[in-house]
Amino acid sequence: MIRRSLLSGFSVLIVAGILFSPDLVYAVEGFPALTIEKKGDTETFSLSIQILLLMTMLTLLPAAVLMMTSFTRIIIVLAILRQAIGLVQTPSSQTLVGLAFFLTFFIMGPVFNQIYDVAYQPYAEEKIDLETAVTKAGQPLRKFMLSQTRTNDIKTAEEIPFRILVPAFVTSELKTAFQIGFLLFIPFLIIDLVVASVLMSMGMMMLSPMIISLPFKIMLFVLVDGWNIIIGTLASSFIV
Repeated sequence: MIRRSLLSGFSVLIVAGILFSPDLVYAVEGFPALTIEKKGDTETFSLSIQILLLMTMLTLLPAAVLMMTSFTRIIIVLAILRQAIGLVQTPSSQTLVGLAFFLTFFIMGPVFNQIYDVAYQPYAEEKIDLETAVTKAGQPLRKFMLSQTRTNDIKTAEEIPFRILVPAFVTSELKTAFQIGFLLFIPFLIIDLVVASVLMSMGMMMLSPMIISLPFKIMLFVLVDGWNIIIGTLASSFIV
């Protein structure tokens, strides 16, 4: 099962990078890259355009994949949660990114497995060619993105290209993430207001309310099992 998930995740990373311009990737023409002369004989080595395009896309592949999965919503909600509690560096950014990354693999697991079954495995067994594999791999990912995209951000879902679907999906994810973040801010904001009012009534105006309210916000978050609630809510917020 672990090997299956890793292979499916690896396959979707490779496939997602060529979904935007598959026609260019399928080109097999080359151009001269190096010429060597040996005793009057000239030998020319050519660099395949296909390899060149793939290497170029690898630089943009991480950003493209992160924008086409649940990672965007998760990392924004976790960052807003840290800000709402009042903690600047705890948990660290590396911890939040790692948590968001593995939670993304958990949420996208069914999509990755479907891509593995319908695209990667038949292509590895040489039952279909690369073009067919890319087309089949894009269908589960397109279905996931369309299910998360708001109707206001996209007019029609029929044969919409990825260059339009991706921005619409990211816009919807940003809006949903900020809505969840707003709801997370409310209980912590109430604690800040109560602490500030108490300090004001006691005449302790020079004391920062954040110093007093921070332990109470941490205690509240721990008592209600906040991490379990946040992770469960994020996982259930995606319609797969």
